[in-house]
This record gives sequence, C-alpha cells and structure tokens, in this order.
Amino acid sequence: MMNNIILMPILIPFLGAITLMLLPKRVIVQRVFALIFSGILVVATIGLVFYIRENGITTVNIGNWAAPFGITMVGDMLAVLLTATTSIVLFCVILYSFYTIGKPREKFLYYPAILFMIVGVNGSFLTGDIFNMFVFFEVMLMASYVLLVIGGTQVQLKATIKYLLINVVGSGFFVVAIALLYSMIGTLNMADISQKITDLNGANTGMISIVAVLFLFVFGLKAGLFPLYFWLPGSYFAPPIPVLALFGGLLTKVGVYAIIRTYTLFFSSLTDFVVPLLGILAIVTIILGVIGAISYYDMKTIVIYNIMIAIGVILFSVSIMTRESMTGAVFYLIHDMIIKAALFLIVGIVMAITGYSSVKKFSGLMSVKPSLGWIFFIATLGLAGIPPLSGFIGKLLIVEGAFSAGQMVGGIIILLSSLFVLMSLIKVFTKGFWGEKKGVFNLQIPYKKMLVPVVILLAISIGYGVFSNAIYPFIEQAVDPLVDPSVYIHAVIKE
Repeated sequence: MMNNIILMPILIPFLGAITLMLLPKRVIVQRVFALIFSGILVVATIGLVFYIRENGITTVNIGNWAAPFGITMVGDMLAVLLTATTSIVLFCVILYSFYTIGKPREKFLYYPAILFMIVGVNGSFLTGDIFNMFVFFEVMLMASYVLLVIGGTQVQLKATIKYLLINVVGSGFFVVAIALLYSMIGTLNMADISQKITDLNGANTGMISIVAVLFLFVFGLKAGLFPLYFWLPGSYFAPPIPVLALFGGLLTKVGVYAIIRTYTLFFSSLTDFVVPLLGILAIVTIILGVIGAISYYDMKTIVIYNIMIAIGVILFSVSIMTRESMTGAVFYLIHDMIIKAALFLIVGIVMAITGYSSVKKFSGLMSVKPSLGWIFFIATLGLAGIPPLSGFIGKLLIVEGAFSAGQMVGGIIILLSSLFVLMSLIKVFTKGFWGEKKGVFNLQIPYKKMLVPVVILLAISIGYGVFSNAIYPFIEQAVDPLVDPSVYIHAVIKE
C-alpha cells in the first residue's frame, strides 16, 4: 500500500482543482484553498524524495495489472525531484497571484486551471507508459490554453490561437510516433520498450531512427528546441506574469524531461545520427537564444530567450550520454526551473512599479526600490552561473562532461553563453535600475507581499548551490537509471 504514495503529486492537485471548481466566484475561498493544496503538495513531494532515497524506484500498477500489460506509474529520483521542484514553484506562483492576477481572472477558474496543469506536469514526470505520457501532456496543454486566454486581451487571443495550432500539430505527431513504435515493438510500457529495442540487436535501426526523430520533433516543439522554437517568444510574451512564470519554469521543462527519458531508455544506442542530431540542434538553440537575448531591451523577451539558452545547454549535455554530463543536465534542469520562475516574478514587480517591461521606458529604479535592484542582481548572477550559486555548479558539471567526452566546441559555446546571459541581464540592471530617475513609478503596490515568493525561490536557489554537496547524492541517484537503463527496467518489470 505504501507504493501508492507516488500518486500523491497527481492526486493532490487533482482533488484541489475539483474542489475549487465547485466555488468559482468565491475568490477569497479559492485563494485559501489553492494555497493550502499547494502547501500540502510541497510537503508530500519533499517527503516523497526522501522515501525514494530510502526505498529506491517505486512503482504502482494501476488496476493491479502487472507491467508491462497495465499502466505503470514510476517514482524514480529524477521524477520525484522534478515534482518537488514543480510544487515549490507552484506554491510561490499562487502566493504571488494574490496580488497581481486580479479578481476578474480569478473568477474564471484561474486556480483550478493552474492545479489541472500541475496534474498534467506531475503525471508526465511519473508515468511509465508512453501513451499515458501523451494523455498527461494533453491534460497539461488543455489547462495551459485556459491560462493563456484568461483575460481575453487581443494579444492573448492571438498568442493562444498560435499556441493551440502548434500544439495540436505536435499532439498529432506524438500519436503517430507512438503508433509507429507500437507497430514495431508491440508494447507501450517504457521499460518494456527499452528491453525490446535492446533485443533487436541492431535490426530495424532505420525505423527506430525515424521514431526517434519523430519523438525529437514532438518533444522539441514542447521544449522550444531549434528549429521548433518559433512559437515560443510570441506565445510566452502574452500571458500575465504568474502564468508566464509557470510556463517558463515548468512547461518547456516537461519537453526536456520527455527527451531525457525516451532518449536514455529507447535511443541511447543510435549514436550514428539521432543522438548527434540532438547535440547539434541544442548548440544552434543556444546560439539563437543568445542572439535574441542580447538584441532586445524588453525584460520579458530577454528572459524568454534565456529559456531557449537553458534548453540548449541541458539538451547538449544529454546528447553526450555520459554519467558526468547527465549529472550536470539534471542538476542544471532543477536550478533553471527555480531561477526562471524567480526572474519572471521579479520582472512582474518591476512592471507593476514602472508600467513597462522595456528598460528604454524607465531608469533610476534603484533610487526608489534598492532592495528590488539587488534581488534582481543576485538572480542574474544565479542564472549566468557565477559561483557559488547553483547555476555555476550545473554548468561546471556540463562543461566538464563536454570536455571529457571530447566535445570541445560545445563546451566552449556553453561557457561563452554564460557571458552573454550575464550581458543580456546586466543591460537591464544598468539601464533600468541605475541612472537618473525617469518615468512614473507606482509605489502603491503591495511590494513586500509580492517580494515574499521571490525571496523564497531565490533562497532555495542559493541554498541549492551552497549546499550542493548535500544534494549531490540525490542527483546521482536520479542519474543512475539514465546511464544504466537496466536499473529502471528491473524496478518496473519485476522478473
């Protein structure tokens, strides 16, 4: 019965969403219940991390159908670390929403939509069935459509239509990829797929490669990987800041997780074409993200392009397929979820004070809110990877992994990208926070209350870097099934 604990990250937000749908117009009750459910989720997922640390990979067979015949939920360390990070980001975004999102949006099922989206995100992390992953992707996407369109502004509606069309195409290709894989392998259980692809002993490599490229197309579209990132800057610019923090911190990372899981389990042997292709696309994504980040003066756009840089860095590290590079990828993935959410919330506070997201429209913010300036500066250093912050540890592991695998060019590009990330955000710091005071500043906002979730996320990010030695064993345990799929297979298919 204890195995059922791994369903908590799905059941808690699901029950929360159902409860809140019964109280659509009672905003204060919605806020209280949303915060309580997200708080319970934080406690449950952190408890789950320590449970998996003690007991190893834990599985639940839905309906008691043994794997590979039934749907299996798999709680390994990677999945539960990501659900714990998701729940922390969720808690902080809900707290921030109280002061920023506005009652008109809150009355249109804003909090239930957020919780339903988390059901899809956590379900995608925990599922051990490839078709079930598609189902959880759709749950996540349907909730994200609601969040993107709530408010009904013209820019939101335009972005939603684009986002909807792109994801409908992606979902169609996902079904095609699963159908092709099933026609060749005859199973949907991810551990069983891995085993049966290994049993082919190199036969049918051509068709397996086609399926691998299809999966890369589907998940690359979700993650914002080149050349499939074109929808991301426009669609992510449209929603309000709390929604943008959730999208930027969580949604693209689900695509990254799906690539990590499928490529390590199914396609790690395809080193002639598919895995190097992932590495090349990742490098191009970094370069284009850097060009976008240093070209703009709009804070939201700069941070959105920085999402692309991080996606490229993580996926390049995954493409190397060594223990060191995988450790760096997982460490950096968790860091990026936290720091991106914090940065978007900081941008939201700046916009609430100045009325603009472009630093060309204001300056001298340091003279009225010095604390905000230094918080933004610390977040910038964390994102750029300045020691001893968590971004430094992750990038150090990734670059070491690249150099030890002989990937000198990729390693150097990642090092240079850190400088450009720093440049893109220091530009905001120098132009927006320093200089003589320009623009009209609204100082009537609940500044200290809005700062609380930002400080929580930044404190976690700093602690993640400073106490990385204590966290490292958890990351190592998360990496074990990625470098040795038999660990995952034996935990799921108990023979």
